[in-house]
Amino acid sequence: MEHMTERFRPAYHFTPAAHWMNDPNGMVFFEGEYHLFYQHNPDDIVHGPMYWGHAVSRDLVHWQHLPIGLKPDHNGVIFSGSAVVDWKDTTGFFHGQPGLVAIFTHHRRHPESGAAEQRQSLAYSSDRGRTWTMYAGNPVLESPEEPDFRDPKVFWHESEQRWIMVLAVKNKVSFYSSPNLKEWSFLSHFSGGSQAGVWECPDMFPLQVEETNDFKWVLEVDINPGAVAGGSGGQYFVGNFDGQRFIPDDPADSPLWLDYGKDHYAGVSWSDVPAADGRRLWLGWMSNWQYANHTPTSGWRNAMTVPRQLQLRSVGGRLRLVQTPVHEIQSLRTDETRLKSVSITHQQPLQVAAVGQCLDMQLDVQLQGCTEWGIRLCKGQNEETLVGYDSSKQELFVDRTHSGLVDFHPEFTGRRSAPLASNDGELSLRILVDRCSVEVFAQDGLVSITELIFPDAASGDLELFVKDNAALLHQMTIHTLQA
Repeated sequence: MEHMTERFRPAYHFTPAAHWMNDPNGMVFFEGEYHLFYQHNPDDIVHGPMYWGHAVSRDLVHWQHLPIGLKPDHNGVIFSGSAVVDWKDTTGFFHGQPGLVAIFTHHRRHPESGAAEQRQSLAYSSDRGRTWTMYAGNPVLESPEEPDFRDPKVFWHESEQRWIMVLAVKNKVSFYSSPNLKEWSFLSHFSGGSQAGVWECPDMFPLQVEETNDFKWVLEVDINPGAVAGGSGGQYFVGNFDGQRFIPDDPADSPLWLDYGKDHYAGVSWSDVPAADGRRLWLGWMSNWQYANHTPTSGWRNAMTVPRQLQLRSVGGRLRLVQTPVHEIQSLRTDETRLKSVSITHQQPLQVAAVGQCLDMQLDVQLQGCTEWGIRLCKGQNEETLVGYDSSKQELFVDRTHSGLVDFHPEFTGRRSAPLASNDGELSLRILVDRCSVEVFAQDGLVSITELIFPDAASGDLELFVKDNAALLHQMTIHTLQA
């Protein structure tokens, strides 16, 4: 049996080698490598003084841990931010060659007043991100008065030929522009959606609509607390950005939720993915600030979601964000189980023994009038995680009430639901399971639910059930995954 310190460590989700991790940071692609930095406390498994941990990958599924990227200095600890390739050497850091620039929040207490200060700073690397130099002119952007002034996401705006920064400022985002990443000018504010908590970790990018050749801008921002499932989570807006301001298509007061589970936060996309690839790729932190410091791991704490591809789809005349696991995940598939045309009744559930806890499942089901259909995952003695569909409410749900260890925090247990219309009684699901997590993608990524679980290592059975009437499983493919 695995040593207890590794009991819940995922097989194919990114985790720190040791100690604490939260938000992904500085995600950039350069010279064949995906860089993933992350909020890191190298001395403990709870949140503390923040550094940028660092890892790289060539395929989004196998990661190489590298030495810490950014360390606290006289300007403060290193909060969240982004990284870009300065292709045109607008900074002058790279003697006319391209290089990597990190733009991040320095956080400290004012040496005289003791008040919290959050200011934006730069670091740069000429050796593919292996070593970093703090810019001597830090900070490059100071808050006029607001203490919540953080998490810069920066991108190059081609038509304007300048850098744009999206910054979280209490319960709004602010836009700034710069010719060189060093000198910043205010452009505009945007606020809307849920105002229940502080806004954090914004991102903004253009995305092509699946059905057309049109591009729209997506503005994503996280909120803590006040998300749809309770605690921390993400919302997004679809609209236009004219180089100065963001104008949403839908009323700004109607939030669209990125994920209906408890455990998707601080999602941010990779910068500079080559045009030949063309995908918008991102991942998020797989936890919730309600209980992140208390999850039952030791030696290390917290994981990222799988990398996901983002797209826009027209649904009922409105554009909605779609998330699907990156195709590179398929390279990890090993054992395969296939089932076709199986009738499921209340008296005759479908049982699959010993499939394990590291799974990639794809299934299509015809509901046939049943009021509730579902899957019992990571099933063992007195343990199960339910993924199901309530036909009467037209809701997809994940219930982790009996998923294993749940009593480490009162906000962890329970059932989370997402509104989802079936397609004339047809339901299509992709489910990823990995020792301490379940990620559910319904109707080709239109709705996602991301939830942590902490089952016993022996809980590896699976069962499909209905509450009444019947359902027809058209097909189900189960692959074991191993990095």
